[in-house]
Amino acid sequence: MSTDDNKPVEEDPMAAWAEALEEQKGGTEADQGGPLTGESVRPFSSSAADAPMTDIDRVLDIPVQLSVELGRTKVPIKYILQLGQGSVVELDALAGEPMDVLVNGYLIAQGEVVVVNDKFGIRLTDVVTPSERLKRVSRGG
Repeated sequence: MSTDDNKPVEEDPMAAWAEALEEQKGGTEADQGGPLTGESVRPFSSSAADAPMTDIDRVLDIPVQLSVELGRTKVPIKYILQLGQGSVVELDALAGEPMDVLVNGYLIAQGEVVVVNDKFGIRLTDVVTPSERLKRVSRGG
């Protein structure tokens, strides 16, 4: 990959995020774990030397829709038809509240918005346990 003299090439796309998170927390990488703190993520290999594939290995590479929800509201259709540029839609969430992190529509965590290198991200502050997730799915949300 080529680079001009002023911009070094980043080998790890998560390195900028990890560095920014480290600066904000003021800790060291040894104090924390996970891919956002500099720990390298090892992709799955399909070499013959690997152990036999288990059932869970078959689904780990399936893409899912991850979304962050700012808030919700219900409005009549006539209001939607009146919306135009500059319209403001009031949501049920309060300013400063944690954002909901959803995977395929199911709440899995809450977090706060962060900005790193002019891109938005979310720092998870509360993760729903797997048992809580199962309860919510079985209740229908």
